[in-house]
Amino acid sequence: MRRRTTVSVTLAGCALAVGLAAAPAQAAPADKPQVLASFTQTDVASYNAWNAARQNQAAWAAYEFDWSNDGCTQAPDNPFGFPFELSCVRHDFGYRNYKAAGTFAANKSRLDNAFYEDMKRVCAAYTGEKQSNCNSTAWTYYQAVKILG
Repeated sequence: MRRRTTVSVTLAGCALAVGLAAAPAQAAPADKPQVLASFTQTDVASYNAWNAARQNQAAWAAYEFDWSNDGCTQAPDNPFGFPFELSCVRHDFGYRNYKAAGTFAANKSRLDNAFYEDMKRVCAAYTGEKQSNCNSTAWTYYQAVKILG
């Protein structure tokens, strides 16, 4: 009798394990494309919403966003002291998540434009020649991603 109980429990455990393995994964919320779009627009409100979400990623875990980044890739994150790193991080966010969604080509131009607008907002903090140099650097970064990104 003891042997049957052990076999029954073992078989039940195997069935449970198979059932769990076969269960479908929890899908991301249906509004994920809209939320992604709201985080990748060119305006400052979009940037601020994305940055708030980035700072509280756990609250957005159900969306399964890819928050990984490599900063400004092979270019300096803060060229000539201009802090472009967060602009690059948001750009990476857009590229990675639209590629994962299979809709990158349709969104690349807007992502690159948002990147440029983010950098221009950084440059707006400067005046005179320093602002001009910052804007020129931002233009160079934008052209690089537009052509090579």
